[in-house]
Amino acid sequence: MNSYKYFKRDISWLSFNHRVLLEAKDESLPVYERIKFLSIYSSNLEEFYKIRVSGYHSSILKSISRDESEEEALQTLLEINNEVTEQEKEYYRIFNEMILPELEKNNIILYQTDEVEPFHRAFVEKYFNEEVFPFLQPMIIQKDDIHSFIQDDRIYQTISLLKKRKKKSDTEKLRYTYAIMKIPYTKLPRFIELPTLDGKYYIMFIDDIIKANLQSVFPGYDIVDCYSIKISRDADFSLENEDQKDIAEKILRKVRKRKIGAVTRFQYDKDMPDYFLKYLCETYEIEEEELLKGGRYLNLAELMKLPNPVGDKLKQKLPQPLRVPELENNTNILSVLRKQDILLHFPYQSFDYLLRFLLQAAFDPKVLEIKVTQYRVAENSAVINSLISAAKNGKKVTVFVELKARFDEENNYLSSELMQQAGIKIIYSLPGLKVHAKLAYVRKRSNDAKEPIKGYAYLGTGNFNEKTARIYSDKGLLTSNKELIHEIDEVFRVLEGKPHMRDFKHLLVAQFNMVPEINRMIEREIENIKNGGEGRIILKMNSLEDKGMINALYRASEAGVKIDLIIRGICCLVPNQPYSENIKITRIVDAYLEHSRVWYFYNNGEENVYLTSADWMERNLHRRIEAAFPLFSEKLKREIIDILLIQLQDNTSAVWLNEKLENVFKRDDNPPVRAQRDVYEYLKRIKEG
Repeated sequence: MNSYKYFKRDISWLSFNHRVLLEAKDESLPVYERIKFLSIYSSNLEEFYKIRVSGYHSSILKSISRDESEEEALQTLLEINNEVTEQEKEYYRIFNEMILPELEKNNIILYQTDEVEPFHRAFVEKYFNEEVFPFLQPMIIQKDDIHSFIQDDRIYQTISLLKKRKKKSDTEKLRYTYAIMKIPYTKLPRFIELPTLDGKYYIMFIDDIIKANLQSVFPGYDIVDCYSIKISRDADFSLENEDQKDIAEKILRKVRKRKIGAVTRFQYDKDMPDYFLKYLCETYEIEEEELLKGGRYLNLAELMKLPNPVGDKLKQKLPQPLRVPELENNTNILSVLRKQDILLHFPYQSFDYLLRFLLQAAFDPKVLEIKVTQYRVAENSAVINSLISAAKNGKKVTVFVELKARFDEENNYLSSELMQQAGIKIIYSLPGLKVHAKLAYVRKRSNDAKEPIKGYAYLGTGNFNEKTARIYSDKGLLTSNKELIHEIDEVFRVLEGKPHMRDFKHLLVAQFNMVPEINRMIEREIENIKNGGEGRIILKMNSLEDKGMINALYRASEAGVKIDLIIRGICCLVPNQPYSENIKITRIVDAYLEHSRVWYFYNNGEENVYLTSADWMERNLHRRIEAAFPLFSEKLKREIIDILLIQLQDNTSAVWLNEKLENVFKRDDNPPVRAQRDVYEYLKRIKEG
């Protein structure tokens, strides 16, 4: 039995989200960029409680089986809530002590009270009466009799009231009445811009506009207290072991049930008195482990919508996507690919090239067939529109739609319905597996009698989503390489349930050769060290959780292999241990979401570089269809290696992850390197000369 240690997956994730929060402290960023990171932090945390924390509650209730016992699950849940509580304290310190003063410096006043200035009272009262009051639905709650259902992810105001006494001398014992009221979220914005005064812009939470006018909602009562609450509910479900017949309908039924899932978090204003909190917990059957203190304002993922009356100077200006000369000089992408592979870097380069690839295939009279995997696509997707155009132009189009893509199930179903109506063949989820590979395949008639059919393909690290491609850092390869095309065709045969080979020589495909080949390449680095050579591995991915892979890296470190990990999110590998002293972990959080997965193995100087859709998580390696693809071109390999080295040199946005899961900023005396900025400049230099 080995003595290796591992970070807990979900505690590690919280370390990542803390790094997101730290970006809001960076005073070199414009204030609305910092506000964006506060919003992202809150949004991440909401999803975490809906999906991950729900599993711990299920374990405690013994309704599912996990690796942890009931006692271990409870302990982890306590660790999670303690860590989140500390992070939330820091969150509100940043918001109140850094963000609000910075807004004020720019003449933006965000009210933090329902006590409005005299010059705004008439406006606030008028706005409430005309715009807010018609949508309010207050409800009296009685612990043992009447109480409403609290919706997931909505802010409610809970109010304690006292009936107005006819005579001040009434000695009747005071009895509180309790009410609950949902803040209207579809009819009204969260933030209301008030009239300006003396060059200052004023903004008010809708929460406070309601609080300032509560007396008119409850005219027969005195208002005692009013505090916000919010519930997160279990949004996770599994269809892994179910019959695949009518899977679309089954998934949609379960998606709709998310709104009534079990409570995973009850968030409340930390200033709420004990008597009030106790009453609510008893009424709504809230358990102690579900309680989490918050600030005056909950659901601050909505800070992304905070009005910016000053304009662009308070936002981060991102550079325009670079053009790719090879595709600009010859706009027929398929003809370019007959001569060379093209490597695309999003969002540094335009996603339009991939859209153009699909659109040209849709209208090329010689194109016979198009096949695509769909995991997450944009609403009103240009990718889907291109495929519909292809079908209407007589092409045979097949799309594998992964209905189990969490929180995108409904969008994927609706887009698949549109495609089916256009004559596209839709294949839904595989039993027990998610299809996460990012592949597009085009078959075209050729004028060459020796090779009557030519194949073209796109292989990516990210989704076919033109919206996220503007903010996610991903990579994609456009190719007509015969060996890759043949194996991509085989992957689609797997997805279509057709007879297929199992011997992939170039692609690494989860469920087939991916895990054995990764282990083989790690062992090769170990052997090279033993033979007096050099061992070097660089791995960039979103998450590292699979213990088998971690153990292989520990063994490589013990053998002397130098390993650099660039891990954005979950990392269960513990650095700075005797068995991991040759492993360093870098985390980069910046304007773009680092999303690309890259594997580099030195291989005694014959460097191997793979791009992939796969993280090293148990689910990706063992319960998904994933694909990793090699770069054959030395020029393209060098691009990727150079970019990895830039990221490892980052001493501005990058942190080390230490043995305590702390984000330790890299600071040294070298010239400043900011990976995302410098990668853009690197690509600009090599592409534009």
